[in-house]
Amino acid sequence: MIPDEDFYKDPQVPGPSKEEVRCLVMCQARMKEDEVVLEVGCGTGGLTVELARRAAKVYAVNKNPQALQVTRKNLDKLHPTGNVELRMGDAPQVMEDLPAYNLLVVGGSSGELEQILKKADQQLKPGGRVIVTAILLETKLYSIKIMEELDMNPKIVEIFVARGQSTNLGTMMQGQNPVAIISGRKKT
Repeated sequence: MIPDEDFYKDPQVPGPSKEEVRCLVMCQARMKEDEVVLEVGCGTGGLTVELARRAAKVYAVNKNPQALQVTRKNLDKLHPTGNVELRMGDAPQVMEDLPAYNLLVVGGSSGELEQILKKADQQLKPGGRVIVTAILLETKLYSIKIMEELDMNPKIVEIFVARGQSTNLGTMMQGQNPVAIISGRKKT
């Protein structure tokens, strides 16, 4: 995993996902090198870079042009191979023009999670996987509900990370936001 401090950051754009979260997402993704990935809500590109290091092709979508600029800077710095295509726009509309893919990773849905997951159910290759990262309780519950409706047999893992920070008395552990990783698989 690439250390958090290696990523270019922008205070106006969320991310990157913390290293420990990226690690668990990549574990849950169970990717193969010949696979095609769609990432929705790429933010600063933390997951985009990690996905691109392991996939044949990555389509990264965000409706915020500033987020795509930061993602491009991180790709140029950390993975300049050219196997990532950045797309700007609302995910359900952008998804209309994409080929089939093996894995969908949703980092942000702008309130369009149901449309994104239903569209993915149509576009995923047989046995394709879906991963949704969520901080909000409502997003966690909604992801599970939609995946159940789509017969994707959802599973959820939640990670709580605390990082040590030195103080004059010793090391104080500071908690980060808990993040849930909800995953499912399209039936073959």
